[in-house]
Amino acid sequence: MSVSHKSQPETCVPDLVGMPHSEMEDFFRGLGKERYRAAQVMKWIHQDLSDSFAGMTNLSKRLRDELNERAGLCIPTLIDMQCSEDGTTKFLLGLEDGLRVETVLIPSEDHDTLCVSTQVGCAMGCRICRTGSMGFVRNLTAGEIVSQLLTVRRRLPSSRITNIVFMGMGEPLANFDQTVKALNILSHPNGPQVSWRRITVSTVGLVPRITELGNRVRAKLAVSLNAVTDEQRDQIMPINKKYPIGTLMETLRKYPVTRGDRITIEYVLIRGLNDSDADARQLVRLLNPIRAKVNLIPLNDEATGDLESPLPERVLKFQDILLNRSLMAIVRKSRGRDVLAACGQLASRGTELP
Repeated sequence: MSVSHKSQPETCVPDLVGMPHSEMEDFFRGLGKERYRAAQVMKWIHQDLSDSFAGMTNLSKRLRDELNERAGLCIPTLIDMQCSEDGTTKFLLGLEDGLRVETVLIPSEDHDTLCVSTQVGCAMGCRICRTGSMGFVRNLTAGEIVSQLLTVRRRLPSSRITNIVFMGMGEPLANFDQTVKALNILSHPNGPQVSWRRITVSTVGLVPRITELGNRVRAKLAVSLNAVTDEQRDQIMPINKKYPIGTLMETLRKYPVTRGDRITIEYVLIRGLNDSDADARQLVRLLNPIRAKVNLIPLNDEATGDLESPLPERVLKFQDILLNRSLMAIVRKSRGRDVLAACGQLASRGTELP
């Protein structure tokens, strides 16, 4: 697919949805206004879900008119919703420049999780993910990332979204600055107030950015490993040629992990490639002494045509080997497969360039 590459959309006015609190204080100071206006506006946007300045009734009409002229609110258009038989809902959102992204709401018994995208397309080219087949189009702004949550909450006010996972379209750490900005907005007391302990950022293994992420924010880290040797990983994840497994493991050993937390290792099981007993034993050795837990994810056949899902009994045997060696391992249930909302499936025709 031939696409144009843009780092950010062209905008004429500042987007207040994508402004962290300190930046918004500076914005209002530049207008000659009081700093506390930042807290007021952030609460209107992220807690009251206001989609216009007109409804911000504790601001003077004069200030609202000025904001209409000097600023904007990044509000994507909800184009489509697809509901899976298991309750998972995929949202197709239209951005201001006509591009489209997907975000996925995953319900649980006592809470909901939102899986957000950070890019239109992806440059990583992983064979186990359909998003990579789109190629890279552009990064999302912080406002476009955060507004995925706001849009879903507006559409489904009864949703109980407490958890955010940066596991949708794109590589979050390849859009580092906007991802960090979005994280700080999501967790702020005047923002959506999502607890740091309930935010997870997933990466294919951009080693320098992993270190920087640990120094900048308190979000949980997930790493898409999917192999135990460089030979295996080279076949499915091109990033491994730049940052091989040994380098990645050394970085994870040094990563700051909050007491009681663990780094999540995502391991997509592929029949005949990385699902043997020997692979399981090697995974245990690789992760020692990293404080980690493993999410085992049977490959979604729809994500790629030339790789196959493992046999169910092989998945359970792989898990047993990890558990018997005191490595926490969970088989992640595939959610939303019937609407192409499961792991590795985000890249529907609706996300293509017009």
